[in-house]
Amino acid sequence: QVQLVQSGGGLVQAGDSLRLSCAASGRTFSILEMAWFRRAPGKERQFVGKITRSGDTTYFPSSVKGRFTISRDNAKNMVYLQMDSLKPEDTAVYYCAARVPTSGSYDFWGQGTQVTVSS
Repeated sequence: QVQLVQSGGGLVQAGDSLRLSCAASGRTFSILEMAWFRRAPGKERQFVGKITRSGDTTYFPSSVKGRFTISRDNAKNMVYLQMDSLKPEDTAVYYCAARVPTSGSYDFWGQGTQVTVSS
């Protein structure tokens, strides 16, 4: 089992920056592929980005590429989502997620944290 506890989030203005944190426990963190997702009101869950186990590669959809970055600290069992140049359409509940190497899906999820971007 993997436990994920998120922190960060809140209300910001358009153009501001925000950093979300996710602390993992329960498994060797360095074997986990970590990702971030979000769900806006009335919309389906959206992939925000992911980072490989070693942290040397990240992937982002076009909607956030160039504005969001993901980093991880395997020594601290932490993963971070840095969000810059935030837009009102980034308003959503954000979730961190973990995938073990043998799984084809993200099986472990954080509790979610609200990010609201005002115009």
